[in-house]
Amino acid sequence: MKTGFFIDRPVLSTVLSVLIVIIGVIGLIFLPVEQYPQITPPIVKISTSYPGASATTVSQAVATPIEQELNGTPGMIYMESNSSNSGGLTITVTFEAGVNVDLVAVEIQNRVKLAESRLPSEVLQNGISVEKATPGQLLIIALTSSDPKFDEIYLSNYATINVLDVIRRVPGVGQVSNVGSRYYGMQIWVYPDKLASFGLTVKDIQDALKDQNRESAAGELGKQPIVHVDVATLITARGRLSSVEEFEDIVLKTDSDGSFIRIRDVARVSL
Repeated sequence: MKTGFFIDRPVLSTVLSVLIVIIGVIGLIFLPVEQYPQITPPIVKISTSYPGASATTVSQAVATPIEQELNGTPGMIYMESNSSNSGGLTITVTFEAGVNVDLVAVEIQNRVKLAESRLPSEVLQNGISVEKATPGQLLIIALTSSDPKFDEIYLSNYATINVLDVIRRVPGVGQVSNVGSRYYGMQIWVYPDKLASFGLTVKDIQDALKDQNRESAAGELGKQPIVHVDVATLITARGRLSSVEEFEDIVLKTDSDGSFIRIRDVARVSL
């Protein structure tokens, strides 16, 4: 075609230009356009813990039943599980790009429910979380302090209480995690020799903790059918324990002479 073809025919050039503009406007209106198109496969993460179990035990007793139920999930490409010697388990399920991540998350949740009957009771007590995840991180925020009394445990606990919830409420934020999170907790270090000398086991300590460290309804004073009482008073009893001294005073065993064996006699308690 000659280089001057459209120059010599201005009417044809104008008509073609208008036609191109009209087609472009129609395409802009009807063609799907996304600012951030989904180009990475969506991920659903399942996490739980089996306290005191090794990585092999977690893999056999927890990961295997869940993986057997997850197999065959519509749209799934592959899954990966990681078990740790601290009892933690993380299963990452990757789906094909374009699937509805909300629907597949519900499907994963239903399949995990089917596996719960085959899981240890300790795992069910700790709970199994199913959440949508992304393969990459958009932003990392670091908390630091020049004051040595604010150590990493304090800063991690501060971030969990005051920072994470605020970030989760920001529009567009999908998931927020405290990397390497540390929480204040009560640790009980048992002396096996002292425990055996009193004829006790770790199970006795666990039972005592469950029985004496809980919220209980103490009742109400002056409630019907009592008559001639104008005021009803709610009875408040001591609930969950919070200090080291309170945990040390938990009674493990009562002897026939009326003496008590408490946690502080067989273990060391620290916050």
